[in-house]
Amino acid sequence: MSILIDKETKVLVQGITGHDGSFHTASMLKYGTRIVGGVTPGKKGQKIHNVPVFNTVKEAISETGANCTIIFVPARFSTNAIREAADAGLPLIVCITEGIPVIEMVENYIYVKERGANLIGPNCPGIISSGKCKVGIMPGRIHKKGTIGVISRSGTLTYEIVYNLTLQGLGQSTCIGIGGDPIVGTGFVDLLEMFERDNQTEGVVLIGEIGGEEEEEAAEYIQKNMKKPVVAFISGRTAPAGKRMGHAGAIISGGKGTAEAKIKAFKEALVPVVDKPDEIPRLLNSMLEK
Repeated sequence: MSILIDKETKVLVQGITGHDGSFHTASMLKYGTRIVGGVTPGKKGQKIHNVPVFNTVKEAISETGANCTIIFVPARFSTNAIREAADAGLPLIVCITEGIPVIEMVENYIYVKERGANLIGPNCPGIISSGKCKVGIMPGRIHKKGTIGVISRSGTLTYEIVYNLTLQGLGQSTCIGIGGDPIVGTGFVDLLEMFERDNQTEGVVLIGEIGGEEEEEAAEYIQKNMKKPVVAFISGRTAPAGKRMGHAGAIISGGKGTAEAKIKAFKEALVPVVDKPDEIPRLLNSMLEK
């Protein structure tokens, strides 16, 4: 099984007529994703990679029965795109766009939650259910169908860890990049809960980084609620305080958000934390064998 997406997921692409939307639509289609429509205002009637384009999300859902959307529109239009999707009743919204202002995302977070949708992102690589569906920009060739769930704040680290899992024969059920901004839609705790309920996910890899307190909250949740093994990796151990490192959310301030604090929280929750990404498969294998 998988969480959030599977072979039956019907996907819309908001911003399909743009360069990034068109390019990644082709990649998702090649992977086997059921992309049923695109949305670009004023472009109804066009086809991109043989996918029909509609003017609005509501119109596209009515014509196609879509239940998921991925957003490739510029940052200045992304809030409108997210809210249009939420207002149309889509249960899953994936926003790839980088650079949405934090204050807008605070408001978007509340807006989407009030309408019962799951928002992945922004500033994220999306989701992939190995061998079934890809909604995002992850390289499908490194993934292998299996029983390991992956949740990450970092895009490129996700790819490295998935590649190592695959090399060691540990396939993935679903891999999710939640995004590196200070405010994201769906966080570690929400996804850990989903993986714990998924009867074909046997273990979880959590990839965190400096900044914020998401990892500390995840550690507490794991200790209290999870029976499945979890292995963690925290990046940014050598980052200086007060300096942004790569992601808008990866900044240490006020003595909080340090790698040391996150590692300490996981160890207190009896969650092993590896020093190097390539150590994860061996450790996870040993935990699954117990």
